[in-house]
Amino acid sequence: MNDTSVTDDKVTEPVYRSGFVTLVGRPNVGKSTLVNRLLNHKVTIVSDKPQTTRTEVRGVLTRPGVQAVICDTPGIHKPRTLLGKRLNDTARAALADMDVVLFLVEADGLIGRGDAFIAQSLPKERTVLVVNKVDQVGRDRIAEQLVVASGFECDEYFPISAQTGDGVEALREHILNRLPEGPQYYPEHMVTDVPEAFWVAELVREQLLAIVNDELPHSIATRVTEWEWPRIRCEILVERDSQKGIVIGHKGSVLKQVGSAARSQLPEGVFLELVVRVDKGWQRQPKSLNRLGY
Repeated sequence: MNDTSVTDDKVTEPVYRSGFVTLVGRPNVGKSTLVNRLLNHKVTIVSDKPQTTRTEVRGVLTRPGVQAVICDTPGIHKPRTLLGKRLNDTARAALADMDVVLFLVEADGLIGRGDAFIAQSLPKERTVLVVNKVDQVGRDRIAEQLVVASGFECDEYFPISAQTGDGVEALREHILNRLPEGPQYYPEHMVTDVPEAFWVAELVREQLLAIVNDELPHSIATRVTEWEWPRIRCEILVERDSQKGIVIGHKGSVLKQVGSAARSQLPEGVFLELVVRVDKGWQRQPKSLNRLGY
């Protein structure tokens, strides 16, 4: 990975390379799964529900002589609420000063107007188009999608499966080789700059997304309100009184399931208290969104 130069018969120190890589695409195209796969470490939650990622999450990939800061972003979509607008703003802001942009589309879905809308704002010379979910289709379909995607005139094209890892190693090496000369931004052992409290809240939301119905996920937010290790209090916000009972479940069954699943990914001995609270219409309230960091 290192480039060594020779001047007047003297060998200089190898050049260190680094840079920022951002992933963009429509909701649910697999951006978070790919971030975790590129890092070989879980730094962002995943689910099959759109708009799972609500903030920019940074992971750090460090190899000898090179470091990539990989940024997961919310899916760009047609917003229906103030939250949706802010998610789009977050995704677009993450494109500023990026060295590499990974633009994800689906192998098993239609590449259409939503993708074209995103593509028009991307720097083509720095954009790598990634056709994800190739494990869901045959070779002919992959070829068809690559032909359609070529119309976006991106710099490179990679068919991959973030779920199985097929093609990801080649993409990872390509990303690292594209990075310019630069400093080491994070210590070698660091894999993310996500605060612990944020990560715990996201783990709780991830487990809720796996259980509740399709409509409720957009109305759920989580935040840690108390942190006195090993005791953690996490608040679950919903928008309506009727949603509170769904999140709690019969005799607390849903909360128990969510708490157990979240604790299994935390250090042993953690006491995780879950509390459900109604914050009416929080997705449309600027003050509520500000408190939640959106």
